[in-house]
Amino acid sequence: MDAYELITRNVDEAVTDEEVRDVADDPAGKRAYVGYEPSGVLHVGHLLTANKLIDLQDAGMDVVVLLADVHAYLNGKGTFEEIRETAERMKAQFLAYGLEEEKTEFVYGSSFQLDEEYTLDLHTLELETTLNRAERAMAELQSGETAKVSHVVYPLMQTLDIEYLDLDLAVGGMDQRKVHMLAREALPELGYEARPCIHTPIVADLTTGEGKMSSSEGVTISMEDSAEDLEEKVNSAFCPPTRDPEGDLENPVLEIFEYHVFPRFSEVVVERPDKYGGDVTYGAYEALAADLESGDLHPADAKSTLASYLDELIAPGREKLRELRA
Repeated sequence: MDAYELITRNVDEAVTDEEVRDVADDPAGKRAYVGYEPSGVLHVGHLLTANKLIDLQDAGMDVVVLLADVHAYLNGKGTFEEIRETAERMKAQFLAYGLEEEKTEFVYGSSFQLDEEYTLDLHTLELETTLNRAERAMAELQSGETAKVSHVVYPLMQTLDIEYLDLDLAVGGMDQRKVHMLAREALPELGYEARPCIHTPIVADLTTGEGKMSSSEGVTISMEDSAEDLEEKVNSAFCPPTRDPEGDLENPVLEIFEYHVFPRFSEVVVERPDKYGGDVTYGAYEALAADLESGDLHPADAKSTLASYLDELIAPGREKLRELRA
C-alpha cells in the first residue's frame, strides 16, 4: 500500500484530494495532527482517529497530538490541574494503543494558546468571523446545555491551532468538518496558508445502528473495558445479516471490523466448530462483509470474533490504565 492509499484508507473525505496527493508524494517529515480534549478514558471515537494516525506514521509522516487543555477548560471539564492529569493518562493510552513514540509529538494547547501573538490572532478572527459562522462550526451541544461565549471561541481556536502547530495535514472525524472548512476560509485572511484535511467516518450507535456511538449517552467501547465487558457489549450490538434497503441504518459490528480491526491485522480468523463450517480466514474486510450478507457468516460468529480482536487491541491500554491507577 503506497503513501496515498495509507493516508486515505477509511477516509470519508479528503479536502482537497489534489492537496492530499501532494502531501503523499513526499510524506517524510510532513506533520499531521488531531486535537483531543482531555476528557477521560479513550473510547472508540478516539481510537478510530488513532488508527488513522498510525496509518499516517506508516506512510512516513510525523504526528502531532494536541492535548487541548485550554479547550477542555473552556468546555467546563475542570481545573487546569485536573485536565492535565487526564491528558497525561490519555497520552499513555495512545502510546499503549500503538502510536510510535518517536514519531509522535504531544503538545499541550496552553503551551502556545496563551501567547501574545496567538491571542492577537484570535481577536482578529473574532472581529472577522460572524456569530452565525462561528455557531455553525461549534460542536453539537448536549441536550439541555446552554451555549456560552466559550463555545463560539472554541472553533476559532481550533482554526488557529492548525497554523501554530506548523501542520501539513489536519485530521478529524466528520464532526470536525465544519471547523476545518472554517480554517480553510479564515487562515488565508490572516495571511496564513490553508491546509488540506481528511475526515474519518463516525461509527453508528452500537445497539441501534443509528446516529453515532457516543461516550456521553448509550453504549460505547472504551479502553477500560474488560474482555467480558467487550463480549457483552458486542454480543448486544445491532448486526443485521443484510443491508438496510432504505439506507437509514448502519451495521456497527461491520463498521468496527472495517475501521478498527482490519487496519491493524493482516488477517482475521473466525473460529467455528466443524459442524458450522470450521474456521474461516479473511484477508480483507470486503470478504467478511460479503459472507455476513450472504449468510455464510452468522452474526453470532462475527460478534464473538470482533470481541476477541477488540480485546487484543485494547488490552495494552487497559493494562496501562491499571498501572496509572495503582
